[in-house]
Amino acid sequence: MMFPSPVSFESPRARRLLRSRVGRALAPHWGALLALALFLIVGLAVLDDYGVARDEAAQRLIAEYNLGYITRADASIAEFGYIDASDVFYGPAFELPLLLVERTLGLQDSRGIYLARHQITQLFFLAGGLFAYLLAMWLFRNHTLALFAMALFLLHPRLYADSFFNSKDIPFLVGFIIALFLAHRAFKRDTLLAFALLGVGVGVLVNIRIMGVIMLAAIPVLRTFDFAFAAGWAERKRILLTTGAFALTAALMIYVLLPYLWADPLGRAVEWWTTLSDHPNILYELFRGALYGSDEFSADYVPTWFAITSPPFALLLGLVGAGSVLLSAVRAPQAVVRRGRLRFRLLLVGCIAVPVVAVILLDSNIYNGWRQLYFIWAPFSLLAVAGLRWLAAAFPRARLRAAVYGAAGAGLAVTLLSMALIHPNQQTFFNFSVDRVAPEYLRTQYVMDYWGHSSRQAFEWLSNNADLLPDKAAITGDSNWEDDINARILPDSTRARIAEHPGFSVIGFAGWGSSRSARALHRVQVYDNTILTVERKDDLQAAYKSTRGREPDVAGAYDVRRLDGAVALVMEPCAPLFIEQVGATLRATPVDLGDLPPWRKGKQEALRHFPLREYGAFFDGKCVASLPLPGYPIADFSLVWSPELLERESAREAMRRAKEEGRLLARSVYDVHLANGELVYIREQCDPLETEHPFRMSVFSERAEGSSERRRRWDRETTNFEFRRQGALLEDGACVARFPLPDYPIAGIRTAQYAEDGGDLWSAAFSTNPEPYVATYRAAAGSEPLARGAFDLHLLDGDLVYVKEPCEQADTDARFFLHAVPERVGDLPEDRREHGFDNLDFRFFLNGAWFDGKCAARVPLPPYPIASVRTGQFSGDGEIWSADFAVVQPSPPDPLPPSGEG
Repeated sequence: MMFPSPVSFESPRARRLLRSRVGRALAPHWGALLALALFLIVGLAVLDDYGVARDEAAQRLIAEYNLGYITRADASIAEFGYIDASDVFYGPAFELPLLLVERTLGLQDSRGIYLARHQITQLFFLAGGLFAYLLAMWLFRNHTLALFAMALFLLHPRLYADSFFNSKDIPFLVGFIIALFLAHRAFKRDTLLAFALLGVGVGVLVNIRIMGVIMLAAIPVLRTFDFAFAAGWAERKRILLTTGAFALTAALMIYVLLPYLWADPLGRAVEWWTTLSDHPNILYELFRGALYGSDEFSADYVPTWFAITSPPFALLLGLVGAGSVLLSAVRAPQAVVRRGRLRFRLLLVGCIAVPVVAVILLDSNIYNGWRQLYFIWAPFSLLAVAGLRWLAAAFPRARLRAAVYGAAGAGLAVTLLSMALIHPNQQTFFNFSVDRVAPEYLRTQYVMDYWGHSSRQAFEWLSNNADLLPDKAAITGDSNWEDDINARILPDSTRARIAEHPGFSVIGFAGWGSSRSARALHRVQVYDNTILTVERKDDLQAAYKSTRGREPDVAGAYDVRRLDGAVALVMEPCAPLFIEQVGATLRATPVDLGDLPPWRKGKQEALRHFPLREYGAFFDGKCVASLPLPGYPIADFSLVWSPELLERESAREAMRRAKEEGRLLARSVYDVHLANGELVYIREQCDPLETEHPFRMSVFSERAEGSSERRRRWDRETTNFEFRRQGALLEDGACVARFPLPDYPIAGIRTAQYAEDGGDLWSAAFSTNPEPYVATYRAAAGSEPLARGAFDLHLLDGDLVYVKEPCEQADTDARFFLHAVPERVGDLPEDRREHGFDNLDFRFFLNGAWFDGKCAARVPLPPYPIASVRTGQFSGDGEIWSADFAVVQPSPPDPLPPSGEG
């Protein structure tokens, strides 16, 4: 076999290559290419240091659901088991390619899947750095400044960590800077193709996150200026055509990339906007030492987070840059309307100010710091470069200008060093504007690792230090470590070593802020603040034993007993949900107020929030937690639950009232009662573990106008709720949950508990008002049925009546079909004439009721003459039963005789 000879750089072939168009184009940008290569090498080296974010599994499901809908043309997207109903509105523009890469590569194990996701997300982030460089080259025409823009974009500590595991906000950040680049290119070239390409980019951006409408609105506004100041009709015509091309391609991309819109583009687009512009989920978060709901934050929430978590030198440069742009606009307002650099820089200022102001004025539901506004870092980093150049230009001497550039370079170097020191937890970065020295201070003030990816570090420590854990024989109950998403990215050898020693009790997520118990075997810390701990389960068993036989100091959802230096919380029976997803805020009043730490001076109490999953464990059907008290004398203390647990006395009273005064609507795993406008779920002997599974309730209104606008087209209002928020476990083993019903007229309800795969563990469907069907049953019981099947069929006043005795609710689960054949085909609605019969299929619980072991349903027949009827029940496997019969129309009554005649 002949091998080609190596290429010599002295050869004519090499010289031709270097002189080629590609070579000439890339040669000036060797610095950027080298920087990107270094970032890529570092990214590959640290790829396996990062864990999995708590939302990654749900993000991946969004792609699976959309792919399932796309490949099943006859399916409804609502059928694909979304955990939250609003998930159907999240666009799959980034998630779907990730899933397709996964399928193409044949990845099966979780470790390979998540490592691939992280690699692709990080590569996309690096692509954002490249576009930052290209934009800066156009804005400043300086390779050094453009390289600085790239470095500034990529070296934000929080964004860098998120660039591996955050497939929500990082793709939107990158998409935003790409859209800015395409906008610059479109306005510069002013061609149909350039604006059509911009429309494609903005359409993809909106699909990733609804906030992309900022760019969708900004482009027409800028084109309006162009139209107003155009030189003549020919130019105005081109502006109209190019703007139309932008709008058309943007709308087309939004429609194509969001399958949920396909069935009803306009109606669902409105629903999409109203849902995601003010997300319904309420999360609780520590901010400046107090616990807030995500709809309760003050107006300075986003500016504060941005200010305390961004590199200080970049903040200074960005503010200077924004100020210089505004100053230039004031000095030369006529330049603002021209297509040029000043107007583009003003667009950058607007892309920061408009979303921040909108979030404040609209009081939008926001949480997890400023991650939902990460995209403002794209324009801010470019403005920071403008600020750097403005500061340098302010000094006439070359040495002073060099000093300014040197200081900026030193700022980058300090940022890089800070990232290295806290690796791989850059997502917890805070700058020196907050106290990073006082131990555990940050945890008492701000949410830290809300993504939870750092639990991977605990697992790796456990695999190397399993000898510190108790033997399995000494522990009652196994650890639930495999439920943690970060277990899915561990190598098999690490998982095997952990599985041999299940005696650890807590993997603590630092989401709420508090000081840690001294019992921790291991801590992951950043700035002397604990973001994660590992504790022995048998230590909590000892705490439980020490409380036995003692009256609680406070009785309630948890029995609370004070120990030496700690507060013991005990709930039995219990379910893991009450440990894993419940927090307690402890307020302790010191004997001497002077004992309070410096940041609590002027207050009357110490305040700490404890996620119980960090301080407790579930074993033997019990939940036990031990919360450390401050080291100084305490006069008294109190606990506030977050979210609040339903007190047991209230639950016991609700159960009594439901049984004695309410109405039994359904029997299933839970008996469901209606009492005082709320559903009450009762199970006499309850397995606490089973309360972990979420509940779903779908309410079908009698009239479409009764339900909310976003649910009208689905003919139901669906709500998911969790037992821990709505229920309580009683001492006798019963469990009770309550859920208030809406105040509009209700035709029926379907409720269930569902598993992780979205399937129902159990379900029940029922009418909330069975009395009319009781009367229907009595009226039909005395007559001979028209036909017999699984149900006896009667005709009453033009309605078809289904009755059965004895009857179980399971008999009514399958859907009913009802096909009415008219005497004249012309009486049918136009869309049914080709079939020859009217389709009146129905759900039993919307047209009937179960009561006292009997079932009755009533369905109106069409008003036109009917020749025959075919009815029955069917499931996915086909017909269950059917009956066919002719319908004998009742004879019309004899006419009344004329008045006065006998």
